[in-house]
Amino acid sequence: MLAGDMSYAYVQKTDNECVMGMGPDTTAIYDRLFLDAVLARQKGNDTEAFELFRSCTEINPKAAEAQFYLAQYYLNLNDKVKAMACFRNAATLEPDNSTFTETLAKMYVSSAHYKDAIDVYEKLFAADDSRIDVLDMLFRLYQIENNLDMALQTLERMEVLEDKNEQLTLAKIEILTSQGKKEIAISETKQLAERYPGDLNYKGLYGDILLQNDEDEAALKVFNEILTEEPNNNRAQLSLRSYFMKHQALEKADSMTMRILLNKNTSAEDREYMLRQLISEEGNGNVDSIKILASFNAIQQSECRSPETGLLQAAYMSMKNMAKDSVARVLEDVLAIAPDNASASLQLIGQAWEADDMDRVLKLATSSSQYNPEEMAFYYFEGMALFRKDDNDGALNAFRKGVSVITDKSNPDIVSDFYSVMGDLYYQKGMQHEAYAAYDSCLQWKPDNMGCLNNYAYYLSETGGDLEKAEAMSYKTVKAEPKNATYLDTYAWVLFGLGRYTEAKVYIEQALQNDTESSSHVLFEHAGDICIHAGYTDKALEYWKEALKLNPGDKTLHKKIKHKKYFRQ
Repeated sequence: MLAGDMSYAYVQKTDNECVMGMGPDTTAIYDRLFLDAVLARQKGNDTEAFELFRSCTEINPKAAEAQFYLAQYYLNLNDKVKAMACFRNAATLEPDNSTFTETLAKMYVSSAHYKDAIDVYEKLFAADDSRIDVLDMLFRLYQIENNLDMALQTLERMEVLEDKNEQLTLAKIEILTSQGKKEIAISETKQLAERYPGDLNYKGLYGDILLQNDEDEAALKVFNEILTEEPNNNRAQLSLRSYFMKHQALEKADSMTMRILLNKNTSAEDREYMLRQLISEEGNGNVDSIKILASFNAIQQSECRSPETGLLQAAYMSMKNMAKDSVARVLEDVLAIAPDNASASLQLIGQAWEADDMDRVLKLATSSSQYNPEEMAFYYFEGMALFRKDDNDGALNAFRKGVSVITDKSNPDIVSDFYSVMGDLYYQKGMQHEAYAAYDSCLQWKPDNMGCLNNYAYYLSETGGDLEKAEAMSYKTVKAEPKNATYLDTYAWVLFGLGRYTEAKVYIEQALQNDTESSSHVLFEHAGDICIHAGYTDKALEYWKEALKLNPGDKTLHKKIKHKKYFRQ
Protein backbone atom coordinates (compact mmCIF):
# COMPACT_ATOMS: atom_id res chain seq x y z
CA MET A 1 0.00 0.00 0.00
CA LEU A 2 1.10 3.54 -0.65
CA ALA A 3 1.87 6.08 2.05
CA GLY A 4 -0.40 8.97 2.90
CA ASP A 5 1.20 11.38 0.45
CA MET A 6 -0.23 9.39 -2.49
CA SER A 7 -3.67 10.90 -1.93
CA TYR A 8 -2.96 13.90 -4.14
CA ALA A 9 -4.90 14.81 -7.26
CA TYR A 10 -2.53 13.79 -10.05
CA VAL A 11 -2.36 15.73 -13.33
CA GLN A 12 -4.45 14.15 -16.06
CA LYS A 13 -2.52 13.06 -19.13
CA THR A 14 -3.91 11.98 -22.49
CA ASP A 15 -5.87 8.76 -22.70
CA ASN A 16 -2.95 7.23 -24.58
CA GLU A 17 -0.56 7.71 -21.68
CA CYS A 18 0.02 3.98 -21.15
CA VAL A 19 -0.31 2.79 -24.75
CA MET A 20 2.57 1.31 -26.59
CA GLY A 21 4.81 3.47 -28.65
CA MET A 22 8.51 4.15 -29.17
CA GLY A 23 10.04 7.53 -28.42
CA PRO A 24 13.49 8.86 -29.39
CA ASP A 25 16.63 7.04 -28.43
CA THR A 26 17.00 8.38 -24.93
CA THR A 27 18.24 5.26 -23.16
CA ALA A 28 20.59 7.06 -20.81
CA ILE A 29 17.92 9.49 -19.63
CA TYR A 30 15.45 6.63 -19.16
CA ASP A 31 17.92 4.55 -17.16
CA ARG A 32 18.66 7.47 -14.83
CA LEU A 33 14.98 8.29 -14.31
CA PHE A 34 14.10 4.64 -13.73
CA LEU A 35 16.85 4.23 -11.13
CA ASP A 36 15.73 7.43 -9.38
CA ALA A 37 12.13 6.15 -9.38
CA VAL A 38 13.12 2.81 -7.82
CA LEU A 39 15.19 4.57 -5.14
CA ALA A 40 12.32 6.97 -4.36
CA ARG A 41 9.97 3.98 -4.07
CA GLN A 42 12.33 2.19 -1.69
CA LYS A 43 12.54 5.32 0.49
CA GLY A 44 8.75 5.60 0.61
CA ASN A 45 8.65 8.79 -1.45
CA ASP A 46 5.64 7.62 -3.41
CA THR A 47 4.64 10.92 -4.96
CA GLU A 48 8.11 11.40 -6.43
CA ALA A 49 8.31 7.76 -7.54
CA PHE A 50 4.93 7.99 -9.27
CA GLU A 51 5.96 11.06 -11.28
CA LEU A 52 9.31 9.50 -12.23
CA PHE A 53 7.74 6.24 -13.41
CA ARG A 54 5.23 8.21 -15.42
CA SER A 55 8.09 10.15 -17.05
CA CYS A 56 9.80 6.83 -17.82
CA THR A 57 6.74 5.58 -19.73
CA GLU A 58 6.57 8.85 -21.67
CA ILE A 59 10.22 8.55 -22.72
CA ASN A 60 9.96 4.83 -23.52
CA PRO A 61 6.41 3.45 -23.74
CA LYS A 62 7.85 -0.01 -24.44
CA ALA A 63 9.58 -0.25 -21.06
CA ALA A 64 7.60 -3.10 -19.45
CA GLU A 65 9.05 -2.70 -15.97
CA ALA A 66 8.08 0.99 -15.80
CA GLN A 67 4.58 0.16 -17.02
CA PHE A 68 4.30 -2.50 -14.30
CA TYR A 69 5.38 -0.20 -11.48
CA LEU A 70 3.18 2.64 -12.74
CA ALA A 71 0.18 0.30 -12.84
CA GLN A 72 0.57 -0.36 -9.11
CA TYR A 73 0.43 3.35 -8.35
CA TYR A 74 -2.67 3.81 -10.47
CA LEU A 75 -4.24 0.89 -8.64
CA ASN A 76 -3.61 2.56 -5.29
CA LEU A 77 -5.11 5.75 -6.68
CA ASN A 78 -8.19 3.66 -7.56
CA ASP A 79 -7.77 4.43 -11.26
CA LYS A 80 -8.45 0.86 -12.35
CA VAL A 81 -8.76 1.71 -16.04
CA LYS A 82 -5.20 3.08 -16.30
CA ALA A 83 -3.88 0.41 -13.96
CA MET A 84 -5.36 -2.30 -16.18
CA ALA A 85 -3.92 -0.67 -19.29
CA CYS A 86 -0.44 -0.54 -17.80
CA PHE A 87 -0.58 -4.12 -16.50
CA ARG A 88 -1.74 -5.25 -19.94
CA ASN A 89 1.11 -3.36 -21.60
CA ALA A 90 3.68 -4.87 -19.26
CA ALA A 91 2.43 -8.41 -19.94
CA THR A 92 2.27 -7.80 -23.71
CA LEU A 93 5.75 -6.29 -23.87
CA GLU A 94 7.31 -9.16 -21.90
CA PRO A 95 5.03 -12.20 -22.41
CA ASP A 96 7.62 -14.53 -20.87
CA ASN A 97 7.57 -12.65 -17.58
CA SER A 98 5.24 -14.78 -15.45
CA THR A 99 4.96 -12.08 -12.76
CA PHE A 100 3.61 -9.57 -15.26
CA THR A 101 1.26 -12.11 -16.83
CA GLU A 102 -0.05 -13.51 -13.57
CA THR A 103 -0.65 -10.04 -12.13
CA LEU A 104 -2.68 -9.18 -15.23
CA ALA A 105 -4.70 -12.38 -14.80
CA LYS A 106 -5.46 -11.54 -11.17
CA MET A 107 -6.52 -8.04 -12.22
CA TYR A 108 -8.96 -9.54 -14.70
CA VAL A 109 -10.40 -11.80 -11.99
CA SER A 110 -10.78 -8.96 -9.47
CA SER A 111 -12.52 -6.90 -12.16
CA ALA A 112 -14.82 -9.82 -13.06
CA HIS A 113 -13.37 -9.99 -16.60
CA TYR A 114 -13.41 -13.78 -16.38
CA LYS A 115 -13.06 -14.59 -20.09
CA ASP A 116 -9.98 -12.39 -20.35
CA ALA A 117 -8.62 -14.02 -17.19
CA ILE A 118 -9.16 -17.47 -18.72
CA ASP A 119 -7.16 -16.49 -21.81
CA VAL A 120 -4.24 -15.29 -19.69
CA TYR A 121 -4.26 -18.31 -17.35
CA GLU A 122 -4.34 -20.66 -20.36
CA LYS A 123 -1.21 -18.90 -21.67
CA LEU A 124 0.41 -19.30 -18.25
CA PHE A 125 -0.31 -23.03 -18.28
CA ALA A 126 0.93 -23.37 -21.86
CA ALA A 127 4.20 -21.81 -20.72
CA ASP A 128 4.48 -24.11 -17.68
CA ASP A 129 2.27 -27.21 -17.77
CA SER A 130 3.32 -28.30 -14.27
CA ARG A 131 1.35 -25.58 -12.51
CA ILE A 132 -1.58 -27.23 -10.75
CA ASP A 133 -2.49 -23.90 -9.14
CA VAL A 134 -3.16 -22.41 -12.57
CA LEU A 135 -5.39 -25.34 -13.50
CA ASP A 136 -7.26 -24.97 -10.21
CA MET A 137 -7.96 -21.31 -11.02
CA LEU A 138 -9.01 -22.22 -14.57
CA PHE A 139 -11.42 -24.82 -13.20
CA ARG A 140 -13.08 -22.24 -10.97
CA LEU A 141 -13.23 -19.67 -13.77
CA TYR A 142 -14.82 -22.13 -16.20
CA GLN A 143 -17.42 -22.93 -13.52
CA ILE A 144 -18.15 -19.22 -13.05
CA GLU A 145 -18.62 -18.91 -16.80
CA ASN A 146 -20.80 -22.05 -16.72
CA ASN A 147 -18.52 -23.65 -19.30
CA LEU A 148 -18.89 -27.12 -17.83
CA ASP A 149 -17.25 -28.95 -20.73
CA MET A 150 -14.04 -26.96 -20.28
CA ALA A 151 -14.31 -27.36 -16.50
CA LEU A 152 -14.36 -31.15 -17.04
CA GLN A 153 -11.44 -30.94 -19.44
CA THR A 154 -9.51 -28.93 -16.85
CA LEU A 155 -10.18 -31.58 -14.20
CA GLU A 156 -8.82 -34.20 -16.60
CA ARG A 157 -5.67 -32.12 -17.05
CA MET A 158 -5.37 -31.94 -13.26
CA GLU A 159 -5.66 -35.74 -13.09
CA VAL A 160 -2.64 -36.00 -15.38
CA LEU A 161 -0.60 -34.03 -12.85
CA GLU A 162 -2.10 -35.38 -9.60
CA ASP A 163 -3.47 -38.75 -10.75
CA LYS A 164 -7.09 -39.65 -10.06
CA ASN A 165 -8.22 -38.97 -6.52
CA GLU A 166 -11.46 -38.69 -4.60
CA GLN A 167 -11.58 -34.88 -4.63
CA LEU A 168 -11.15 -34.59 -8.41
CA THR A 169 -13.52 -37.47 -9.07
CA LEU A 170 -16.21 -35.94 -6.87
CA ALA A 171 -15.85 -32.64 -8.73
CA LYS A 172 -16.24 -34.45 -12.06
CA ILE A 173 -19.24 -36.40 -10.79
CA GLU A 174 -20.95 -33.20 -9.63
CA ILE A 175 -20.57 -31.68 -13.08
CA LEU A 176 -21.56 -34.85 -14.89
CA THR A 177 -24.62 -35.25 -12.69
CA SER A 178 -25.68 -31.65 -13.33
CA GLN A 179 -25.36 -32.38 -17.06
CA GLY A 180 -27.55 -35.44 -16.71
CA LYS A 181 -24.69 -37.78 -17.63
CA LYS A 182 -25.49 -40.36 -14.95
CA GLU A 183 -23.78 -43.29 -16.66
CA ILE A 184 -20.53 -41.42 -17.17
CA ALA A 185 -20.59 -40.24 -13.52
CA ILE A 186 -21.00 -43.85 -12.33
CA SER A 187 -18.30 -45.03 -14.73
CA GLU A 188 -15.83 -42.42 -13.45
CA THR A 189 -16.31 -43.59 -9.87
CA LYS A 190 -16.07 -47.24 -10.83
CA GLN A 191 -12.78 -46.60 -12.62
CA LEU A 192 -11.41 -44.92 -9.50
CA ALA A 193 -12.46 -47.88 -7.32
CA GLU A 194 -10.97 -50.39 -9.76
CA ARG A 195 -7.76 -48.44 -10.03
CA TYR A 196 -7.26 -48.60 -6.25
CA PRO A 197 -8.85 -51.94 -5.22
CA GLY A 198 -7.05 -51.90 -1.88
CA ASP A 199 -8.72 -48.64 -0.84
CA LEU A 200 -12.27 -49.45 0.27
CA ASN A 201 -13.06 -45.74 0.57
CA TYR A 202 -13.11 -45.50 -3.22
CA LYS A 203 -15.33 -48.56 -3.43
CA GLY A 204 -17.62 -46.93 -0.86
CA LEU A 205 -17.70 -43.78 -2.97
CA TYR A 206 -18.73 -45.90 -5.95
CA GLY A 207 -21.58 -47.37 -3.91
CA ASP A 208 -22.69 -43.90 -2.76
CA ILE A 209 -22.82 -42.64 -6.37
CA LEU A 210 -24.87 -45.68 -7.36
CA LEU A 211 -27.32 -44.97 -4.52
CA GLN A 212 -27.56 -41.28 -5.42
CA ASN A 213 -28.40 -42.23 -9.00
CA ASP A 214 -31.11 -44.75 -7.96
CA GLU A 215 -29.05 -47.84 -8.75
CA ASP A 216 -30.05 -49.09 -5.31
CA GLU A 217 -29.55 -52.84 -5.69
CA ALA A 218 -26.12 -52.39 -7.24
CA ALA A 219 -25.26 -50.03 -4.40
CA LEU A 220 -26.46 -52.55 -1.79
CA LYS A 221 -24.24 -55.20 -3.35
CA VAL A 222 -21.20 -52.90 -3.12
CA PHE A 223 -21.89 -52.02 0.54
CA ASN A 224 -22.30 -55.69 1.50
CA GLU A 225 -19.07 -56.60 -0.31
CA ILE A 226 -17.20 -53.98 1.69
CA LEU A 227 -18.69 -55.12 5.00
CA THR A 228 -17.90 -58.75 4.19
CA GLU A 229 -14.28 -57.77 3.71
CA GLU A 230 -14.21 -55.29 6.59
CA PRO A 231 -17.22 -55.71 8.98
CA ASN A 232 -16.50 -52.49 10.93
CA ASN A 233 -15.99 -50.27 7.91
CA ASN A 234 -17.58 -47.07 9.15
CA ARG A 235 -18.19 -45.53 5.74
CA ALA A 236 -20.01 -48.61 4.44
CA GLN A 237 -22.13 -48.74 7.60
CA LEU A 238 -23.17 -45.12 7.13
CA SER A 239 -23.98 -45.76 3.48
CA LEU A 240 -25.96 -48.90 4.28
CA ARG A 241 -27.96 -46.95 6.86
CA SER A 242 -28.77 -44.39 4.15
CA TYR A 243 -29.98 -47.27 1.96
CA PHE A 244 -32.26 -48.56 4.75
CA MET A 245 -33.64 -45.07 5.42
CA LYS A 246 -34.31 -44.56 1.72
CA HIS A 247 -36.33 -47.80 1.67
CA GLN A 248 -38.06 -47.03 5.01
CA ALA A 249 -36.55 -50.14 6.61
CA LEU A 250 -36.51 -48.34 9.96
CA GLU A 251 -35.71 -51.31 12.20
CA LYS A 252 -32.67 -52.18 10.11
CA ALA A 253 -31.72 -48.51 10.05
CA ASP A 254 -31.95 -48.34 13.87
CA SER A 255 -29.79 -51.45 14.20
CA MET A 256 -27.20 -50.01 11.85
CA THR A 257 -27.32 -46.71 13.75
CA MET A 258 -26.25 -48.45 16.96
CA ARG A 259 -23.52 -50.37 15.11
CA ILE A 260 -22.16 -47.07 13.80
CA LEU A 261 -22.36 -45.26 17.13
CA LEU A 262 -20.65 -48.10 19.04
CA ASN A 263 -18.10 -48.83 16.33
CA LYS A 264 -14.58 -48.08 17.56
CA ASN A 265 -13.62 -47.16 14.00
CA THR A 266 -16.21 -44.39 13.91
CA SER A 267 -14.45 -41.07 14.34
CA ALA A 268 -15.68 -38.61 16.95
CA GLU A 269 -16.75 -36.30 14.11
CA ASP A 270 -18.77 -39.04 12.36
CA ARG A 271 -20.35 -40.12 15.65
CA GLU A 272 -21.43 -36.54 16.36
CA TYR A 273 -22.70 -36.22 12.78
CA MET A 274 -24.75 -39.41 13.24
CA LEU A 275 -26.27 -38.13 16.47
CA ARG A 276 -27.14 -34.78 14.92
CA GLN A 277 -28.70 -36.66 12.01
CA LEU A 278 -30.87 -38.60 14.45
CA ILE A 279 -31.98 -35.37 16.10
CA SER A 280 -32.89 -33.87 12.72
CA GLU A 281 -34.80 -37.05 11.76
CA GLU A 282 -36.89 -36.68 14.91
CA GLY A 283 -38.72 -33.86 13.18
CA ASN A 284 -39.60 -36.20 10.28
CA GLY A 285 -41.25 -38.71 12.58
CA ASN A 286 -38.69 -41.43 11.80
CA VAL A 287 -37.04 -41.26 15.23
CA ASP A 288 -38.39 -40.35 18.67
CA SER A 289 -36.66 -38.83 21.68
CA ILE A 290 -36.62 -42.18 23.52
CA LYS A 291 -34.45 -43.72 20.79
CA ILE A 292 -32.20 -40.66 20.71
CA LEU A 293 -31.65 -40.70 24.46
CA ALA A 294 -31.08 -44.47 24.34
CA SER A 295 -28.40 -43.87 21.71
CA PHE A 296 -26.71 -41.26 23.87
CA ASN A 297 -26.83 -43.49 26.94
CA ALA A 298 -25.47 -46.49 25.04
CA ILE A 299 -22.48 -44.46 23.87
CA GLN A 300 -21.77 -42.98 27.29
CA GLN A 301 -21.80 -46.49 28.83
CA SER A 302 -19.38 -47.83 26.22
CA GLU A 303 -15.70 -47.36 25.44
CA CYS A 304 -16.75 -44.85 22.80
CA ARG A 305 -17.94 -42.25 25.29
CA SER A 306 -16.44 -38.80 25.01
CA PRO A 307 -16.86 -35.30 26.47
CA GLU A 308 -18.19 -34.08 23.12
CA THR A 309 -20.97 -36.67 23.09
CA GLY A 310 -21.89 -35.81 26.67
CA LEU A 311 -22.09 -32.10 25.86
CA LEU A 312 -24.28 -32.83 22.85
CA GLN A 313 -26.56 -34.98 25.03
CA ALA A 314 -26.83 -32.20 27.61
CA ALA A 315 -27.67 -29.70 24.86
CA TYR A 316 -30.36 -32.03 23.48
CA MET A 317 -31.87 -32.60 26.91
CA SER A 318 -31.96 -28.85 27.55
CA MET A 319 -33.61 -28.31 24.18
CA LYS A 320 -36.28 -30.85 25.19
CA ASN A 321 -36.76 -28.98 28.50
CA MET A 322 -35.82 -32.04 30.54
CA ALA A 323 -35.23 -31.79 34.28
CA LYS A 324 -32.18 -29.71 35.13
CA ASP A 325 -30.89 -32.27 37.61
CA SER A 326 -30.87 -34.86 34.78
CA VAL A 327 -28.92 -32.48 32.58
CA ALA A 328 -26.56 -31.79 35.48
CA ARG A 329 -25.83 -35.51 35.89
CA VAL A 330 -24.80 -35.73 32.24
CA LEU A 331 -22.52 -32.71 32.63
CA GLU A 332 -21.03 -34.21 35.79
CA ASP A 333 -20.29 -37.37 33.82
CA VAL A 334 -18.46 -35.19 31.28
CA LEU A 335 -16.29 -33.76 34.06
CA ALA A 336 -15.63 -37.30 35.34
CA ILE A 337 -14.14 -38.09 31.91
CA ALA A 338 -12.51 -34.69 31.35
CA PRO A 339 -12.16 -32.59 34.54
CA ASP A 340 -10.71 -29.76 32.46
CA ASN A 341 -13.80 -29.40 30.25
CA ALA A 342 -14.58 -25.72 30.68
CA SER A 343 -17.90 -25.86 28.82
CA ALA A 344 -19.38 -28.47 31.16
CA SER A 345 -18.12 -26.58 34.21
CA LEU A 346 -19.59 -23.28 33.06
CA GLN A 347 -22.98 -24.88 32.37
CA LEU A 348 -23.04 -26.43 35.84
CA ILE A 349 -22.00 -23.11 37.37
CA GLY A 350 -24.81 -21.43 35.45
CA GLN A 351 -27.34 -23.88 36.87
CA ALA A 352 -26.03 -23.38 40.41
CA TRP A 353 -26.14 -19.59 39.97
CA GLU A 354 -29.77 -19.72 38.84
CA ALA A 355 -30.56 -21.85 41.90
CA ASP A 356 -28.76 -19.28 44.11
CA ASP A 357 -26.49 -22.07 45.38
CA MET A 358 -23.38 -20.00 46.01
CA ASP A 359 -21.58 -22.83 47.81
CA ARG A 360 -21.82 -24.99 44.69
CA VAL A 361 -20.84 -22.07 42.43
CA LEU A 362 -17.78 -21.50 44.59
CA LYS A 363 -16.79 -25.16 44.63
CA LEU A 364 -17.15 -25.57 40.86
CA ALA A 365 -15.42 -22.29 40.00
CA THR A 366 -12.49 -22.94 42.33
CA SER A 367 -11.84 -26.48 41.09
CA SER A 368 -12.34 -25.52 37.43
CA SER A 369 -9.86 -22.63 37.61
CA GLN A 370 -7.19 -25.14 38.68
CA TYR A 371 -7.68 -27.04 35.42
CA ASN A 372 -8.20 -23.88 33.35
CA PRO A 373 -6.00 -21.19 34.95
CA GLU A 374 -6.35 -18.91 31.90
CA GLU A 375 -10.16 -18.92 31.87
CA MET A 376 -11.33 -15.62 33.35
CA ALA A 377 -14.95 -16.70 33.78
CA PHE A 378 -14.09 -19.07 36.65
CA TYR A 379 -12.42 -16.30 38.67
CA TYR A 380 -15.42 -14.09 37.97
CA PHE A 381 -17.89 -16.61 39.39
CA GLU A 382 -15.58 -17.39 42.29
CA GLY A 383 -15.38 -13.70 43.13
CA MET A 384 -19.12 -13.12 42.73
CA ALA A 385 -19.97 -16.14 44.89
CA LEU A 386 -17.65 -14.89 47.65
CA PHE A 387 -19.11 -11.39 47.27
CA ARG A 388 -22.62 -12.80 47.68
CA LYS A 389 -21.40 -14.66 50.78
CA ASP A 390 -20.11 -11.32 52.22
CA ASP A 391 -16.46 -12.39 51.94
CA ASN A 392 -15.26 -9.19 50.30
CA ASP A 393 -11.56 -9.87 50.89
CA GLY A 394 -11.86 -13.30 49.29
CA ALA A 395 -13.87 -11.85 46.41
CA LEU A 396 -11.28 -9.16 45.80
CA ASN A 397 -8.52 -11.76 45.76
CA ALA A 398 -10.44 -13.85 43.21
CA PHE A 399 -10.95 -10.84 40.96
CA ARG A 400 -7.26 -9.96 41.20
CA LYS A 401 -6.43 -13.46 40.00
CA GLY A 402 -8.82 -12.98 37.10
CA VAL A 403 -7.31 -9.65 36.14
CA SER A 404 -3.85 -11.25 36.05
CA VAL A 405 -4.85 -13.43 33.07
CA ILE A 406 -6.35 -10.64 30.95
CA THR A 407 -5.02 -10.48 27.39
CA ASP A 408 -5.89 -8.35 24.39
CA LYS A 409 -8.13 -11.22 23.26
CA SER A 410 -10.17 -11.33 26.48
CA ASN A 411 -13.92 -10.74 26.36
CA PRO A 412 -14.40 -6.98 26.96
CA ASP A 413 -17.72 -7.50 28.75
CA ILE A 414 -16.21 -9.91 31.29
CA VAL A 415 -13.09 -7.79 31.82
CA SER A 416 -15.22 -4.70 32.27
CA ASP A 417 -17.39 -6.43 34.88
CA PHE A 418 -14.26 -7.62 36.70
CA TYR A 419 -12.99 -4.08 37.14
CA SER A 420 -16.44 -2.70 37.95
CA VAL A 421 -16.98 -5.09 40.86
CA MET A 422 -13.40 -4.56 42.00
CA GLY A 423 -14.08 -0.83 42.08
CA ASP A 424 -17.12 -1.40 44.29
CA LEU A 425 -15.15 -3.64 46.63
CA TYR A 426 -12.24 -1.24 46.89
CA TYR A 427 -14.60 1.62 47.70
CA GLN A 428 -16.31 -0.40 50.42
CA LYS A 429 -12.87 -1.02 51.94
CA GLY A 430 -12.15 2.72 51.94
CA MET A 431 -9.55 2.40 49.17
CA GLN A 432 -10.82 5.32 47.12
CA HIS A 433 -7.82 5.73 44.82
CA GLU A 434 -7.79 2.02 43.92
CA ALA A 435 -11.57 2.10 43.39
CA TYR A 436 -11.40 4.95 40.90
CA ALA A 437 -8.47 3.32 39.08
CA ALA A 438 -10.52 0.12 38.75
CA TYR A 439 -13.51 2.07 37.41
CA ASP A 440 -11.28 3.82 34.87
CA SER A 441 -9.98 0.43 33.70
CA CYS A 442 -13.54 -0.85 33.46
CA LEU A 443 -14.56 2.02 31.19
CA GLN A 444 -11.50 1.57 28.99
CA TRP A 445 -12.72 -1.93 28.18
CA LYS A 446 -16.39 -1.00 27.90
CA PRO A 447 -17.24 2.73 27.90
CA ASP A 448 -20.97 2.01 28.22
CA ASN A 449 -20.84 -0.17 31.33
CA MET A 450 -23.87 1.44 32.95
CA GLY A 451 -23.39 0.00 36.43
CA CYS A 452 -19.85 1.30 36.57
CA LEU A 453 -20.79 4.73 35.20
CA ASN A 454 -23.52 5.05 37.83
CA ASN A 455 -21.48 3.92 40.82
CA TYR A 456 -18.40 5.90 39.79
CA ALA A 457 -20.50 9.06 39.40
CA TYR A 458 -22.29 8.52 42.70
CA TYR A 459 -19.09 7.95 44.69
CA LEU A 460 -17.53 11.06 43.13
CA SER A 461 -20.56 13.06 44.23
CA GLU A 462 -20.36 11.61 47.73
CA THR A 463 -16.65 12.38 48.16
CA GLY A 464 -16.62 15.79 46.49
CA GLY A 465 -14.57 14.54 43.56
CA ASP A 466 -14.66 15.66 39.94
CA LEU A 467 -18.37 16.52 39.70
CA GLU A 468 -18.19 17.59 36.05
CA LYS A 469 -16.85 14.13 35.20
CA ALA A 470 -19.53 12.60 37.42
CA GLU A 471 -22.27 14.57 35.66
CA ALA A 472 -21.08 13.44 32.21
CA MET A 473 -20.99 9.79 33.28
CA SER A 474 -24.31 9.85 35.08
CA TYR A 475 -26.03 11.59 32.17
CA LYS A 476 -25.05 8.66 29.92
CA THR A 477 -26.92 6.28 32.20
CA VAL A 478 -30.18 8.26 32.32
CA LYS A 479 -30.03 8.78 28.59
CA ALA A 480 -29.64 5.02 28.08
CA GLU A 481 -32.25 4.04 30.70
CA PRO A 482 -34.52 7.03 31.35
CA LYS A 483 -36.82 5.08 33.70
CA ASN A 484 -34.14 3.54 35.92
CA ALA A 485 -34.81 4.98 39.39
CA THR A 486 -31.27 4.28 40.61
CA TYR A 487 -29.68 6.11 37.69
CA LEU A 488 -32.12 9.02 37.99
CA ASP A 489 -31.36 9.33 41.71
CA THR A 490 -27.60 9.40 41.06
CA TYR A 491 -27.95 12.05 38.37
CA ALA A 492 -30.17 14.16 40.63
CA TRP A 493 -27.60 13.83 43.42
CA VAL A 494 -24.71 14.85 41.14
CA LEU A 495 -26.72 17.91 40.03
CA PHE A 496 -27.34 18.67 43.70
CA GLY A 497 -23.59 18.59 44.30
CA LEU A 498 -23.11 21.02 41.41
CA GLY A 499 -25.69 23.39 42.89
CA ARG A 500 -28.15 22.86 40.05
CA TYR A 501 -31.09 22.38 42.44
CA THR A 502 -34.00 23.06 40.08
CA GLU A 503 -32.75 20.45 37.58
CA ALA A 504 -31.99 18.07 40.43
CA LYS A 505 -35.60 18.35 41.66
CA VAL A 506 -36.92 17.32 38.24
CA TYR A 507 -34.77 14.18 38.13
CA ILE A 508 -35.32 13.14 41.76
CA GLU A 509 -39.07 13.35 41.24
CA GLN A 510 -38.71 11.17 38.14
CA ALA A 511 -36.71 8.72 40.24
CA LEU A 512 -39.52 8.55 42.81
CA GLN A 513 -42.12 8.04 40.08
CA ASN A 514 -40.14 5.12 38.65
CA ASP A 515 -39.25 3.57 42.02
CA THR A 516 -41.95 0.91 42.04
CA GLU A 517 -40.89 -0.60 45.38
CA SER A 518 -40.66 2.74 47.28
CA SER A 519 -38.40 1.08 49.83
CA SER A 520 -35.27 3.23 49.64
CA HIS A 521 -34.94 5.71 52.51
CA VAL A 522 -31.94 7.18 50.67
CA LEU A 523 -34.12 8.15 47.73
CA PHE A 524 -36.61 10.02 49.93
CA GLU A 525 -33.82 11.66 51.90
CA HIS A 526 -32.17 12.86 48.71
CA ALA A 527 -35.52 14.23 47.55
CA GLY A 528 -35.88 16.16 50.80
CA ASP A 529 -32.31 17.51 50.63
CA ILE A 530 -32.82 18.69 47.05
CA CYS A 531 -36.22 20.29 47.74
CA ILE A 532 -34.96 22.23 50.78
CA HIS A 533 -32.22 23.76 48.63
CA ALA A 534 -34.64 24.44 45.78
CA GLY A 535 -36.90 26.38 48.20
CA TYR A 536 -39.63 23.77 48.73
CA THR A 537 -39.54 23.41 52.50
CA ASP A 538 -42.90 21.69 52.96
CA LYS A 539 -42.09 19.15 50.27
CA ALA A 540 -38.67 18.58 51.82
CA LEU A 541 -40.25 17.82 55.20
CA GLU A 542 -42.69 15.43 53.56
CA TYR A 543 -39.86 13.48 51.91
CA TRP A 544 -37.72 13.45 55.05
CA LYS A 545 -40.61 12.03 57.08
CA GLU A 546 -41.06 9.26 54.49
CA ALA A 547 -37.36 8.50 54.74
CA LEU A 548 -37.63 8.39 58.56
CA LYS A 549 -40.42 5.81 58.36
CA LEU A 550 -38.05 3.55 56.44
CA ASN A 551 -35.03 4.32 58.62
CA PRO A 552 -36.38 5.41 62.05
CA GLY A 553 -33.01 5.30 63.80
CA ASP A 554 -31.38 7.95 61.59
CA LYS A 555 -30.41 10.83 63.91
CA THR A 556 -29.55 13.19 61.05
CA LEU A 557 -33.06 12.81 59.64
CA HIS A 558 -34.55 13.69 63.05
CA LYS A 559 -32.33 16.77 63.11
CA LYS A 560 -33.34 17.86 59.58
CA ILE A 561 -37.03 17.60 60.38
CA LYS A 562 -36.71 19.36 63.72
CA HIS A 563 -34.72 22.32 62.35
CA LYS A 564 -36.23 22.31 58.84
CA LYS A 565 -32.71 22.54 57.58
CA TYR A 566 -30.21 20.45 55.62
CA PHE A 567 -27.44 18.77 57.58
CA ARG A 568 -24.74 16.72 55.84
CA GLN A 569 -24.49 13.11 56.91
